[in-house]
This record gives sequence, C-alpha cells and structure tokens, in this order.
Amino acid sequence: MNVSSNTASRAPARARIEYVPIPAFDDNYIWVVSDGHDAVVVDPGDARPVAAYLKQRKLRLTAILLTHHHADHVGGVADLLDDCAPGLPIPVYGPAGGAIPRMTVPLRQGATVHIETPALELSVFEVPGHTRDHIAYFQSATPAGAPAPHDGSPHLFCGDTLFASGCGRLFEGTPAQMLASLDTLAALPDATQVHCAHEYTLSNIKFALACEPDNADLQQWQRRATALREQNEPTLPTTLGHEKRVNPFLRADVPSLRRQLQAARHIDVSDRLGIFAALREWKNVFR
Repeated sequence: MNVSSNTASRAPARARIEYVPIPAFDDNYIWVVSDGHDAVVVDPGDARPVAAYLKQRKLRLTAILLTHHHADHVGGVADLLDDCAPGLPIPVYGPAGGAIPRMTVPLRQGATVHIETPALELSVFEVPGHTRDHIAYFQSATPAGAPAPHDGSPHLFCGDTLFASGCGRLFEGTPAQMLASLDTLAALPDATQVHCAHEYTLSNIKFALACEPDNADLQQWQRRATALREQNEPTLPTTLGHEKRVNPFLRADVPSLRRQLQAARHIDVSDRLGIFAALREWKNVFR
C-alpha cells in the first residue's frame, strides 16, 4: 500500500532535511522533520512547543506521523492542526488498529508513506508490544548518486518501542511480541539513526549496567550521555549499531546476561525469549 500527502511543493528540490527533537512534558521528544520551508511532526502529544517552533522557524505543517495511541503522543494533534493549519487537509498518518481522533490515513505493515515536502519516503513496520497497535516509520539511506535531499543516513521513528539503551513497557502486548518487534528493528542497517520519543537514557543506562557491569561500551556511553544531559542536550538520536552494543533488550542472546540474571535475580532461564521476558520484568521494578 502506498499513501501520499497532497501538499504542494514550495521547497527547493535538494533542500537539506533536518531532524529536531522538541522537548515536551517531563521527558517526551516530539520530532520535527523539516527542509527549512515545510515540516512533518512525529507524535505531537503537546501542540504548544511544536506550534511555537514552527512559527519561530516559519515552517509550514504538511503532515503528522503517529506511532501509537497514548495521549502523550497524540494529545496535541487537534490543537496543532487548528493552530498551524486551520481548514487545510493535512494528512495525519497512524496505526490502523488505533482509534485516534483526527487521524486520516490508517497504516498497516508494508505501507509506504510518500510526503512531497519535505521529501520523505517512509516504510511502515507494525511493532506491537508497548501497545497492540504500535507502528514505526523507517526512512532508508540515500543511494549513492541519488538526488534525495536528506543527509544520506537511514532514520527510524520508533515511538516507545525502542529507547536509547532500553525498550518500552508492555502495556498491551506480550514479551514475544516485543522481542519480535525489536528483532524487526534490529535487522535495519546499523547506521540507522534512532529517533525515539523519550529522554529515558540515563535511567536506562543505569539498568543496563546492572545487567552488564563489565560492558566497556556501556561505561563509555554513560559518561557521554551524562555529559550531554548536564549541558541540557538530548542523548538522541543514537544508532542501531550503538544500541546493539549497549542495549540489553537487543542482547538477550549474550551469555553474560543469563549469568547476571542468575546472580542478581536468582532466575535461571536459557532460551532467548525467557531471558528477554526476565529482563523486562526486572526493569519494571528496578530502581
């Protein structure tokens, strides 16, 4: 299935696309993807900071992407449309299984979203686990010599499925669903920029170090992430290659994790799903 926005182009064909996280609430990030003229907004739980950014930068809203139905991801959709694009047919993309007000384009696994400006082509993956209806959007890398205007890197908008050094809670799905969803995302190129929706990184690293205290990549990442937050800078995006080195939920097949579950939690599981489920339960109560 291919779905497209019908907005008219105003931007230069080769305008550079940028990816900016707008802080909202206590720890949300609302991603704005723009070419200096037009903008796509991902998971606007709060319209106010997004509308202020669009007006400051003189950006025109051309589409909204939603990953799942939780209020901190969709609560600002109506106000953003009414404030920044009153009366205009702005497409609002989202999961087909979610009853989300003002959503106009329901998406399922295998759909491709074409947005004219900024120039984006996004593949849709169903990634249940955090919710039953969660989806992710993947923008592939620019082929060598192609005129596409973005930075050449693949980009992933994964909502609350994959976090920096962590993953989402299982509010509606099962461990098997979440593990399969993370496997789907982990199969994307290592260079993929991971644009998740929360600044949970330091607490996730603390848990990850409890799982793998001798992981040198994690130790280095903790120092870097701490320095970023001390400067009030986001720790995102990370990359999938980085996550495979530091994220315990992408490392359920690493033998040291099984040994640590035995030592710290007195849990003896050998299969990959059992290890993942035990890690997720541990994270739920970790302080």
